[in-house]
Amino acid sequence: MIDTHSHINMIEGLTTDEIIKNAKDNGINKIIVPAANPGDFQVISALTQKYNNVFGMLGVHPSDAKTWDDSLPDTIKQLAQNKKIVAIGEIGLDYYWDKSFNDLQKEIFIKQIKLANELNLPIDVHDREAHKDTFELLKEYNKGSKVVMHCFSGSVEFARECIKEGYYLGIGGVVTFKNAIKMKEVVKSIPLEHIILETDAPYLTPVPFRGTENQPAYVKFVAEEIAKLRQISLEEVTNATEQTSKLIFGI
Repeated sequence: MIDTHSHINMIEGLTTDEIIKNAKDNGINKIIVPAANPGDFQVISALTQKYNNVFGMLGVHPSDAKTWDDSLPDTIKQLAQNKKIVAIGEIGLDYYWDKSFNDLQKEIFIKQIKLANELNLPIDVHDREAHKDTFELLKEYNKGSKVVMHCFSGSVEFARECIKEGYYLGIGGVVTFKNAIKMKEVVKSIPLEHIILETDAPYLTPVPFRGTENQPAYVKFVAEEIAKLRQISLEEVTNATEQTSKLIFGI
């Protein structure tokens, strides 16, 4: 299995060595670590160089859009010469917390979409309470980069619209929650080859560890829930999601 979105640099209760060991012991053989702000860039680059099975993404999260400055694309381009930097992310729009700078979020999202296109890297998209604007900006400005809708939270109808555009859906611990009816329907309804696994650790810990700090080892519970919902074998889920992840990120 591959955990395609895990902030292992933010996990407080374990050392990085422990995180990696726990993941390996539970069948997770690769982890991709996204950036949230420029302060993460060097940390993530160092993690990719220290651990064979850790890869990175670089980008500015929409909630951190105010940290953007126009020197960052050059920094990202330089760091992306490291071939273990496999995406631009996580980037996008978040209208949940603070709507006062939505226009700035859009501006920074567009700049990073264009950067991903220039670098021929996939885009890992954070979309919270902003489905319409996120989708429209991707359709208008993305010119060929593969797109992952990280921590997908939309309806079945929106999922189908995303898949029509060739996008992929990152499915994490939320799918294991009893009340996540919409997410369970999405997982049952869309083609398996458009699903990839993620934890978003240290957040969104799946059942049976909900309420504690998340880690990559727990991605197996996401895979098990997908298998149960689709009434297929766990092996089928892990094989399909691994192949799709390798296709998207070139790992």
